[in-house]
Amino acid sequence: MAKGDGTQRRKAKAEKLTIKDQAKALNYLPRFFKLIWKTSPKLAFTTLILRIFKAIIPLITLYIGKLIIDEIVGLINSETAFELISENTKHLWILVGIELGLTVFSEILSRIITLTDNLLGDLVANYTSVQLISHASKLDLEQFEDATFYDKLERARQQTSGRVILMSQVLSQGQDIITLITLAIGLVAFNGWLILILILALVPAFLGETHFNERAYSLSLNWTPQRRELDYLRYIGASDFSAKELKVFGLSDFLANRFKFLSDNYYNENKSLTQKRAFWGSIFSVIGTASYYGAYVLIVSQTILKVISLGDLTFLAGSFERLRSMLQQIMGRFSSIAQSALYLKDLFEFLELEPLIPVTKTQREVPNPIKEGFVFENVGFKYQNQERYAIKNLSFTLHKGEKLALVGENGAGKTTLVKLLARLYDPTEGRILLDGYDLKEYNPTQLRNLIGVIFQDFVKFELTVSENIAVGSINERENLPLITDAATKSLANTVIEKLPEKYSQMLGRKFTGGVSLSGGEWQKVALGRAYMRDAQLYILDEPTAALDARAEHEVFERFAELIERKTAVLISHRFSTVRMADRILVLQNGGVLEIGSHDELLAKNGKYAELFNLQAEGYK
Repeated sequence: MAKGDGTQRRKAKAEKLTIKDQAKALNYLPRFFKLIWKTSPKLAFTTLILRIFKAIIPLITLYIGKLIIDEIVGLINSETAFELISENTKHLWILVGIELGLTVFSEILSRIITLTDNLLGDLVANYTSVQLISHASKLDLEQFEDATFYDKLERARQQTSGRVILMSQVLSQGQDIITLITLAIGLVAFNGWLILILILALVPAFLGETHFNERAYSLSLNWTPQRRELDYLRYIGASDFSAKELKVFGLSDFLANRFKFLSDNYYNENKSLTQKRAFWGSIFSVIGTASYYGAYVLIVSQTILKVISLGDLTFLAGSFERLRSMLQQIMGRFSSIAQSALYLKDLFEFLELEPLIPVTKTQREVPNPIKEGFVFENVGFKYQNQERYAIKNLSFTLHKGEKLALVGENGAGKTTLVKLLARLYDPTEGRILLDGYDLKEYNPTQLRNLIGVIFQDFVKFELTVSENIAVGSINERENLPLITDAATKSLANTVIEKLPEKYSQMLGRKFTGGVSLSGGEWQKVALGRAYMRDAQLYILDEPTAALDARAEHEVFERFAELIERKTAVLISHRFSTVRMADRILVLQNGGVLEIGSHDELLAKNGKYAELFNLQAEGYK
């Protein structure tokens, strides 16, 4: 990739968000708090009540302080002598005791609020993560292959834990606003001009923070693809998954330099923004400090002129300073909340995404058992953002109980065909019929439940052996007899018996006690997944590619025996396996080139015969 490419792509897609966008994002807050309440009504109510109590304590404490000062001044100016412990000082010590009690109570409230926030925050983060996982599972494979969709998913996923901070911020904002209102009422009672000075001093700071928060979000938004690439480079640059290739091909410097280039670009843009924010923040801070001392001079002057008492001076100075600090905090937090709400927008927009293949209650029940089979009628399909069709004008019939093998060079459309058959995609053109009805009329979840499929790029889950096999029918994960039977059918039992903990053995190296399997051993375990369900249609997309020819032949022979009277689609590059099928469909450029039995295709002396003879020649 040329050094300028990433920057040019990013600039081309750059989006700028306005203050109006931030204000609009706040509309998501009520929905967010419904989510919080739904997560734990008890904790949500507790933290709300505690914060209300905490919010009114500052005004009461300041007023008690005023009374204490006035009481002390009164005692000092009294013509009668007094002792520290006497009837005259009783009221003073009661006030001191009340202030002490309020301070202790406030500290205890703070601890309890922190506790409830942490507990509630963890529950919200967990609940949101579960929602993300659940909703992502309802979306379609085609959506995951779209870069724009994946950027949205990545922002939603990255911000899940950040929503905990947003929750605390909004709750703290509400608490501080209550405190601010009570202090403002007290301040206005003495001198309303103080409030005006305060507002005029802090509005510029608020607008500045809002502007820079908008810039920060825009930067983060527009850099989502590059940050995904950085995460990817960070992973493959230090992972057991890629360690062999990195060492053999000497890729470390290449990956490190690529990471450095992208990260430096992001750093430089973020640095410029941070420097501007710090500069203007300093100016606004100076304005705020000057306004405080201007108000302080006014209060001191009124005290000297005996317009207000020394206790009033203490109360007003304390209230004004607390108000100034709190207003700065509220305004700054408001911008931060607005920024976080923009990320919250990403979360809810993702959760609002609908699958391209809808599931409705009115859809036709999938036949069980299948009576006739599948018919492809002029089926065409092309992937998103692709001009070339992966499948074009494809027509053939897959009869009930038939074993059909797919043959073709890489890119001929074999894997795409089986994905269409499992309705992971819908055709771009034409239609696929099951027992005479379009697949679109059937419930896709029910359809997939009747299919046992293993793809060539099956997932090697870092789970136990039994869980890895139970993936084929996860609701049966506690059914050890069924899991054992599936392992026996796939010959995975020969691998499992050698493991220290047998079916309880953790696979993979990510977790303590895990063991690695060879490619062929993994394929036997994965193949067991297909036997976990009483499927009507079995699809094996080169699941035995890592096995030697003898082992693959043994697996497919057993497969043919075990699925007698079941429909199956097989993809394999080994013709010794392909010839076991009832019919062979030869694909070329996404269309049917030839179809027939092994003997029929050899007699035809076409593409299949050519490929078969080429492979046979290699074994001589």
